[in-house]
Amino acid sequence: MTLPKIAVLTGAGVSKGSGVPTFRDGADSLWRNYNPQDLATPEAFARNPRLVWEFYDWRRQMMANARPNPAHLTLAAMEKALPDFTLVTQNIDGLHREAGNRRILYLHGDIWYVRCTECDYRSEDRRVPLPELPPTCPRCAAWLRPDVVWFGEALDPVTLHRAEQAFSQADIALVVGTSAVVYPAAMLPHYTRERGGRIIEFNMARTPLSPYADETILGPSEETLPAWWEAFQAELGL
Repeated sequence: MTLPKIAVLTGAGVSKGSGVPTFRDGADSLWRNYNPQDLATPEAFARNPRLVWEFYDWRRQMMANARPNPAHLTLAAMEKALPDFTLVTQNIDGLHREAGNRRILYLHGDIWYVRCTECDYRSEDRRVPLPELPPTCPRCAAWLRPDVVWFGEALDPVTLHRAEQAFSQADIALVVGTSAVVYPAAMLPHYTRERGGRIIEFNMARTPLSPYADETILGPSEETLPAWWEAFQAELGL
């Protein structure tokens, strides 16, 4: 029996069960008077790199103790069971990697990596808190920045192309914990639909994608996704 090709798009909802704050969480923090969009742009970094890094250092501290939840672990199990499986995530928390996934496309980058603003230096740095803000490049002494996509920046074209290819070839698109309204990521499940594939959505509430989905499963993804995968494995005879 031929196993289906599955492409998955995940968003912030998949990490909610791990206690990861969303971009706008932390109303009681010292960041409550800031608009997050004013702290996550190239212009903000050029104006005040220390302020931007203080914000990201705080976010890293909020994420440092988070662990993969059953939704993350289910996606890792799916990757092991299915020869044609691609995970595309909008999350920057690194929990998919920690859960065991290896075939991951990071649309918005990874908060645990830093890259130089001048040269091609890039490295993982999991120190919390960072000892120096803003950190500097060990090669050229220029400022390092979080290796994430900021507002106003384009997604990496190679990563986006690979994501589009995966969904264009998939038999099933799983959309987990994202409202799928931010483009170009929001287009991905529609590529699967255009080729005659199915869209299955896992969310807390219906979204603009729901009218196009073959199935919308409501509830916390750490509960609904493992249950769906268990039933799907039985259906496939895995």
